[in-house]
Amino acid sequence: MLRHILLTLSVSALLVAQSQIPHLQKQGSATQLIVDGSPFLILGGELHNSSSSSIDYMNPIWERMVGMHFNTVLAGVSWELIEPEEGRFDFRLVDGLIDGARRHHLRLVFLWFGSWKNGMSSYIPVWVKKDYKRFGRVQYSDGRTVEVLSTVVKASQDADAKAFAALMRHVREVDGHDHTVIMVQVENEVGVLGDSRDHSAPANAAFAQPVPQKLVDALSRGKDSLYPDLKRRWEAGGFRTTGTWEQMFGAGPATDEIFMAWNYASYVDKVTAAGKAEYPIPMYVNTWLSSPDKKPGEWPSGGPLPHVLDVWRAAGTQIDVLTPDIYQTNFAEWCRRYVHRGNPLFIPEMMRDASGARNVFYAIGQHDAIGTSPFAVDSIAEWEKAPLGKAYAVLEQLAPAILEHQGKGEITGFLLDKEHPSVKAEMGGYELDIQIDSIFGMTATSGHGIVIATGPGEFIGAGTGFRVAFTPKTPGPKIAGIATVDEGEFKAGKWVAGRRLNGDENDQGQRWRFSPQGLSISRCAVYRYE
Repeated sequence: MLRHILLTLSVSALLVAQSQIPHLQKQGSATQLIVDGSPFLILGGELHNSSSSSIDYMNPIWERMVGMHFNTVLAGVSWELIEPEEGRFDFRLVDGLIDGARRHHLRLVFLWFGSWKNGMSSYIPVWVKKDYKRFGRVQYSDGRTVEVLSTVVKASQDADAKAFAALMRHVREVDGHDHTVIMVQVENEVGVLGDSRDHSAPANAAFAQPVPQKLVDALSRGKDSLYPDLKRRWEAGGFRTTGTWEQMFGAGPATDEIFMAWNYASYVDKVTAAGKAEYPIPMYVNTWLSSPDKKPGEWPSGGPLPHVLDVWRAAGTQIDVLTPDIYQTNFAEWCRRYVHRGNPLFIPEMMRDASGARNVFYAIGQHDAIGTSPFAVDSIAEWEKAPLGKAYAVLEQLAPAILEHQGKGEITGFLLDKEHPSVKAEMGGYELDIQIDSIFGMTATSGHGIVIATGPGEFIGAGTGFRVAFTPKTPGPKIAGIATVDEGEFKAGKWVAGRRLNGDENDQGQRWRFSPQGLSISRCAVYRYE
């Protein structure tokens, strides 16, 4: 009896411990990251690739991250440094990064630079580099061999998985109670550069084989909701459910990319599974994005781009999130593409300049993003004045309200400019007409922000260069008026009101305005009348 009770208590304690480790959880239509039992919004930044390879180099960086209101740092951990000799692991660097983050009250996302980084294999250990027969490489169609591990070589997959499992086991042992490390990126921007697929002998043999039944079944189950590009290629072949890659999807670079997507996803999934078996915190894969004027191989062919997300989902069952590294100007469009079929949005790389500071509002407000992370933040000049730091200072204050209302249709984020001067959003029983701010003939050049419906006729907003008018959308009086607008800030989670805005500051009571002169936070109460 006593043994049964102790066993029950042990199992209960294990379940509680597992429930407290970082994990993903649905709230309405949103997916949230749960850390220490509560939702967590990543206000992050990714370091330069080599910054985290030296603890001494990192020492002055931590304070800068805190000064710019980051709560999370994305830092590379490379296979070559943690396993310098096969089977011998060195985690001193990992421990130093965890210690540095803890001392500065920051969270960490580790980037596993394993088999691939930016499509290449430069972070593999020297003992892997030298043993090119055991760890086979990609070949181009012209017969050239390149320094890229082939996805179809099991020895490479096994060695990477073993190293990654050792890393995650160590993270669990040293951080399983503190949860400094909250997510892990597995590999980095995978895919073949320089050709549309791997043409090595083992890869050619795999390409000539029938498409795996697992992929066929997954595509068949989700046929009606497949990404349009993939669906069109399959439809052109008559929606075949048997055949080789070319028989099912046609010949050419696009089919080569589908083949590589399956192989990269299968490889990375095994590595991910090995890590999760040791410590199952959320894990994601990031993407070097495509361009309409280029073709597979000019971007890493086989990475989790939108048109092959369904392939990645079929093979990568252990991977929690497929993420975009967005450096293109059409930021909003890429965000929309990556929420395909419920894929949560997390942006591990993006611009760190003023445009990036604008875009974080859109990603978090419009798409319930788990978080954002501009790249190379440790090189931001005059970081005390950086637009990104100012944006994060505002979002840091709003984070509790954002997390409370995510997934409920009560938040909107927006980017406004001359080409897109207005947007409409419906929430809290009102239609919001959000426009670039204009008064007395003076019009802002751009605007951006976030608005949250916090209660009946009550809204919190933040941003710059926009104005909002309200129209009732529920039964009752048909006209909405501005009752009050209070500028202010959140201190220790409590609202502290500043100026009561009226007159010119709210367009004589007609609109809720956010000056283009700088970021601000304000609360607006709306009333209705006939």
